[in-house]
Amino acid sequence: MTQSRQSIAAKLVGNIITEAGADRVLACDLHSGQSMGYFDIPVDHVYCQPVILDYLASKKICSNDLVVVSPDVGGVAGARSFAKKLSAPLAIVDKRRQEHNLAEVMNLIGDVKGKVAVMVDDMIDTAGTIAKGAALLHEEGAREIYACCTHGVFSPPAVERLSSGLFQEVITTNTIPVMEKNNFPQLTVLSVANLLGETIWRIHGACSVSSIFK
Repeated sequence: MTQSRQSIAAKLVGNIITEAGADRVLACDLHSGQSMGYFDIPVDHVYCQPVILDYLASKKICSNDLVVVSPDVGGVAGARSFAKKLSAPLAIVDKRRQEHNLAEVMNLIGDVKGKVAVMVDDMIDTAGTIAKGAALLHEEGAREIYACCTHGVFSPPAVERLSSGLFQEVITTNTIPVMEKNNFPQLTVLSVANLLGETIWRIHGACSVSSIFK
């Protein structure tokens, strides 16, 4: 049912943008790549991963100390790509309910003991999943934990969860403007302006967009 609602919403947004007069769409890190299929006009899908990767590289964390963590099984593909770019191992937080009336059980696939864990997701909404995952990583001996996402939605109580001391730093981009009330000391907001500018320039010049992300 949820998937059906998402599909209807995606198609509605596509129709509204087309009816408003757009003849091409530039989108950043769609939650589902299938959403491009609901548009009747060309869609360029931009990945903001390079912006976050460049920032992490500037922190000069030794690659031997790094481990990239997917906060759930659904985000494994994105986290694996991220880990490959950092030449770092991958770990996965696997959460499952053994029976309908029992509490959710969280298990860690991979080793984070003594490591700097970088948790990667496309967006952080209420931060429930990523905060629970971070608590598990601490229990498993992670030295420091970073949370990275493209879209910082930060619906309540996200700020409380993200600023509770679980994370060394929370890194997001400005694809969604971060309201002043949602700022907190551990938050870093990176600009995607250069990435979007380069993409728009390439589209205008009929050059390859995908080569930016290779």
